[in-house]
Amino acid sequence: MGVQRCDNSVLISADGELDEDAGGALLQALDHIAADERDLLVDLHGVTAMDTDGLFHLLDLHRRAELLRLRVLVTGWQPQPQQLMAEVAGIPGPGTATGERYAVAGFRRLLEDRAQRARDHADFATDWLPRI
Repeated sequence: MGVQRCDNSVLISADGELDEDAGGALLQALDHIAADERDLLVDLHGVTAMDTDGLFHLLDLHRRAELLRLRVLVTGWQPQPQQLMAEVAGIPGPGTATGERYAVAGFRRLLEDRAQRARDHADFATDWLPRI
């Protein structure tokens, strides 16, 4: 995870997998936001894989950045993270342009609700199915 500042913008560059362990590193990028910073750019070019926990971390970062009055742009969606977000959102088809829809009002809430249901379903299956 890399953080760069330029003028009124903050750039977060993520690499590898965006999963359960990535949340702290993402949120640390917001720890020292200056009052004059207006834009948060999140570059996902280096993120090869993302699970629902990683999606939750990304959504949480987006929500917290907006509370700091930052405009958020997420770019560089790779195939697997983009496909995961499309599946969670219920948008059919490979190569769906979920990165563009992500900025639409209400899309983040839709993703949060559906990702929570997917996580709850996975937790239920883990806790209640017999282990072989």
